[in-house]
Amino acid sequence: MSWIKRNLFFVIGSLVALILMGLAGWFLFSKWSLNNEVLATLNSDYEELKRLNSAPLHPGSGSVNNIQLAKEQREQLRDYLKKIGPYFQPVPRIPDLAKITDRDFSAALSQTVEQLRAAATNASVALPPDSYSFSFTSQKSKISFAPGSLNRLAIQLGEIKAIADILFDAKINALDNLRRERVSQDDSFGLQTDYLSEKTETNALAVVTPYELTFRCFSSELAAVLGGLASSSHAFLVKSLNVELAPAVAAPEPTSFPVMSTVMVPNPMREEAMSRQQQEGSAQAAFAARYGLGGGQQNLGGIALRGLSTPPPQQTYLPPPSGSVPANRGGLPTVLDEKLLKITVNLFMVKPLPAK
Repeated sequence: MSWIKRNLFFVIGSLVALILMGLAGWFLFSKWSLNNEVLATLNSDYEELKRLNSAPLHPGSGSVNNIQLAKEQREQLRDYLKKIGPYFQPVPRIPDLAKITDRDFSAALSQTVEQLRAAATNASVALPPDSYSFSFTSQKSKISFAPGSLNRLAIQLGEIKAIADILFDAKINALDNLRRERVSQDDSFGLQTDYLSEKTETNALAVVTPYELTFRCFSSELAAVLGGLASSSHAFLVKSLNVELAPAVAAPEPTSFPVMSTVMVPNPMREEAMSRQQQEGSAQAAFAARYGLGGGQQNLGGIALRGLSTPPPQQTYLPPPSGSVPANRGGLPTVLDEKLLKITVNLFMVKPLPAK
């Protein structure tokens, strides 16, 4: 202890030096590890640079700058997305409220169905009988709905109205059916013909919802429907199109058989000939009475009476034999014999995801 007391400063300096050497060793070891990590990263970047230089798509050298070209193409893609944006507008919900209640949706559903029926009547579009509800048969008589289904039902009601408006604007002949996917527990008790087995799918860009339309029309109305879907501000993507002849509608049976009647058509030439014969008979009778040629009296001579004129030959009209129809030599020939078509369209409603 006396030695420590005599060399106290030396002992304290030795301890400080020892501590500093330990800290220096720890610092050197940590920086050595960091240096190895940096070296590994540098080698990896160097290998990536060598790979890029040897790849077919080079970053560019000299007057060619592929990185700048990639940035320009990215801007072009953004401009294109802005250009097609008006054709991918979402369909407003019905009702379009921040919070939808059972009462709000029930009132909106009844009003929308009545509006669609009136629009079909104004466009002369035949609807299925029994108060067709445009695939909402299970909801039309309810005042309360399954929990958590009001938002999806409001979205479907808005989309079906948009589809029906396109069909009515195209003046189709008849709407047979509209089908959608099941989004509520109430749909399990509805008509099976109102629903599809397909489900909504969501990818990295959009939400895709399926629908099916069945209607009857001619080819011009079909072109108008497809044109309306293509030019709509909402993104309708036609998946398949099935065209077949619509079933013929039986004509009503007549309640009574037609009665054939004979119509007498006057013949002017025949009447004129009969009138001449009557005049000639009257003239002969007057001549015989004057010269005593009739009544058994003796003929005293004279000039025999000549007829006024020879009756013209009678023309007889013979009707054509039954069952034969004279050929129509006038008018334009039939180029297109249009038939009523039954159309089944499977389409998707594409709704882009909101931008992040």
